[in-house]
Amino acid sequence: MKKFTILASLVGALVFTAYANNTNNNNNTKPATTEVATPAKARAYKVDAAKSEVKWHAKKVTGEHFGTLALADGQMDVQGNKVVGGTFTFDMNSVAVTDIKDPEYNQKLVGHLKSDDFFSAEKNPTATFKITSVKPAAKGANGTANATVTGDLTIKGITKPVTFPATITVKNGVANAKADVTVDRSKFDIRYGSKSFFDNLGDKAIHDDFVVTIDVTANQSTVTAQK
Repeated sequence: MKKFTILASLVGALVFTAYANNTNNNNNTKPATTEVATPAKARAYKVDAAKSEVKWHAKKVTGEHFGTLALADGQMDVQGNKVVGGTFTFDMNSVAVTDIKDPEYNQKLVGHLKSDDFFSAEKNPTATFKITSVKPAAKGANGTANATVTGDLTIKGITKPVTFPATITVKNGVANAKADVTVDRSKFDIRYGSKSFFDNLGDKAIHDDFVVTIDVTANQSTVTAQK
């Protein structure tokens, strides 16, 4: 009986000790926390229109035309040393033709491009482009495209997505982007001379695709970009 009493006492002591330890551990245990670094806010780099250039190149069955377009305003949103966004506004009334030297014929084509047959510049004085995505290109080196840019292009009040390769650099407070952007005018209801809308145009047909070559420079601003 005495041995049984001693054993019972030992078992009771062990059970009490285990219970006490579990209670202490539960009281002292705190949920693990993981600190997440807050991403740096993008900074707005304001476009320097004087150092930026926009050219266009359009083709038709019987030839081609070249010209320029003014970049009215814009910014690139920069995070670290990467461009992550941006908005750009183009002055459609600034459209110019550079391949026709005869002043009268030159202005005749300029007027036609501004008319409702093409860009309706009086009704839609600006076109805009807003970057929605910038992804690193698979092989970007030695001046070749190092990014794939996607964004919303608005012409004549119609907005469509476009994607194109670009060469983008950010250094010493200056951002630069260069790209050749192919635009399908038929998506923006620019119908004149388009086979997408008219049949039997023959040699009067004008290709739907035209290319906009951009070389845009932007300087660091004191304003934080709104994301």
